[in-house]
Amino acid sequence: MKMKQPEPFMFKGDERAVLLLHGFTGHSADVRMLGRYLNSLGYTCYAPIYRGHGKSPEELIDVTADQWWEDVQEAYQYLKKEGYEKIAVAGLSLGGVLGLRLACNNPLQAVVTMCSPMFFDNEEQLTIGFRQFAKEYKQLEKKDDETIQEEINRLLENSKELFKQIAESIERVKEDIDMLYTPAFVVQATNDKMINTESANYIYQTVESDQKLIKWYENAGHAITFSNAKDELHKDIAEFFASLDW
Repeated sequence: MKMKQPEPFMFKGDERAVLLLHGFTGHSADVRMLGRYLNSLGYTCYAPIYRGHGKSPEELIDVTADQWWEDVQEAYQYLKKEGYEKIAVAGLSLGGVLGLRLACNNPLQAVVTMCSPMFFDNEEQLTIGFRQFAKEYKQLEKKDDETIQEEINRLLENSKELFKQIAESIERVKEDIDMLYTPAFVVQATNDKMINTESANYIYQTVESDQKLIKWYENAGHAITFSNAKDELHKDIAEFFASLDW
């Protein structure tokens, strides 16, 4: 069964550009509603899709965490080449980690992290989202339960190297953010079951930004951009951006 592949989006607005970064196993739909909202306020919004994402789980584990970092850097350079000098970044989950890394290496107006991990207590936390993604994808392919389970088990076995790379890339960012002076807004859902929520406190306490803010959202889970709190989240991010000197 052939499924429609998601695509990156670019919503053009004024000279203020926001690079929107999706999470692991996700794609541009993760941040599309946020992009539409910010664009309605005048911001230019661009969301790339990292290699392997928006495709089958087999294709996802056939790439590396370093390639995703390359994709984020290319997205940033794309905005620069398009003439945007004032760029902020907002990322969901792993996208927030990549956004922090971008902010540590490039001049940015601001960085927003949404439910972004800094700690993993065990490898199972890394596999929860991937397992669910793989199951849902294979159900859409109309496969039976036994086949799905066999294929997921094989995927989990073959994905160990990738999960190790993800953990290492997160640890690298965790060690570097005490050198980050970019204005930062740390968003965390209280009912997040995917990551260690202490990650939010760590980011907020460790970044050296003069302008930094943290907010916890009750009754929201890990996929906060799809949650009942999304409208509140959109307004809070817009308010934070409006407080900056663009």
